[in-house]
Amino acid sequence: MKYYLIAGEASGDLHASCLMHALKRHDPEAEFRFIGGDLMAAEGGTCVRHYRELAYMGFIPVLRHLPTILGNMRMCKRDIARWRPDALILTDYPGFNLSVAKYVKAHTDIPIFYYISPKIWAWKEYRIKSIKRDVDRMFCILPFEIDFYEGRHGYPIDYVGNPTVAEVDSFLASRNPSDTVSCKPVIALLPGSRRQEIKDNLPAMLEAASVYTDKYAVVVAGAPGIEPDYYHDVIGERCNEVTILHGQTYRLLASSAAAVVTSGTATLETALFDVPQVVCYKTPLPKLVSFLRRHLLKVRYISLVNLICDSEVVRELVASSFSVENIRGELGAILPGTAGAARMKEDYRKLRERLGSGDAADNAARLIVGRIVAKE
Repeated sequence: MKYYLIAGEASGDLHASCLMHALKRHDPEAEFRFIGGDLMAAEGGTCVRHYRELAYMGFIPVLRHLPTILGNMRMCKRDIARWRPDALILTDYPGFNLSVAKYVKAHTDIPIFYYISPKIWAWKEYRIKSIKRDVDRMFCILPFEIDFYEGRHGYPIDYVGNPTVAEVDSFLASRNPSDTVSCKPVIALLPGSRRQEIKDNLPAMLEAASVYTDKYAVVVAGAPGIEPDYYHDVIGERCNEVTILHGQTYRLLASSAAAVVTSGTATLETALFDVPQVVCYKTPLPKLVSFLRRHLLKVRYISLVNLICDSEVVRELVASSFSVENIRGELGAILPGTAGAARMKEDYRKLRERLGSGDAADNAARLIVGRIVAKE
């Protein structure tokens, strides 16, 4: 059967590639066409656009690249209609994916599956109307999403487990324990996968961690799809003080004693590697953003770790609380041997219990293939 997949950023590329791998187990004749990245390309099929051409974040970058974004959207809709896949599979990235879903639902009979829900439970909850209208089945990876979709909105979903659990455990099982990134204990900096995130967050992360370089090596996780020169431009004269590991985030986390992480899937990955962390996210107009966060966001936390546990397991420094001093202080409180590190690791154990151990990609692939076959 033919599968068309869309993933608009690095984390989506990872999760969609695992789903493609699982689909091949359940459907040996699987053919793929996709918008995604290098990991998806490694699974085979035709990449019609790399996610680098889609991943714009923030009002000004999106406005500046609007013709490109709209052009890619038109191209994608035409390409799906022309190729006529047996299923369209969307991964997160709601602004783009929900527009494509609306078109495909209105103009074709192609079944539409959503693997990894967009975070509409945090904001833009109105998107539930589009999802209920255009998405045939939603496969969720966060346990609290069951109550949001089914309890609050009467929209049946499938919780398939969390793919990050299987991905981290697979890496740890195959890892050589002697493979470390430094002879010194490591503080990992994970500044995000988008250019704007890196530009906004990395300089403060570096400055905050710099006071610990007598005992720790500071290592930056370079995101797939971001060229090394960009990090050098952002870091400037600090290039000689740090190491940048490109596309080796799991190897870095497996070697780390503590981490400073920009909110996103990386916060969950860091927890699953049992690495104490501080979460930080710089925003423009921080006082205004803090006010809007208190009054407009539907959730109390921004990091997946805290959302899943429904408590502040990791410290979140966002908007008005984001500062070099705050990051430095919170980082010092979770270094090895501290009470903060011990408490956080105990909370991580509870996090794993909530997530369960199911293979999300395999569960989703089995359900997708089964639904297509049943339809035929």
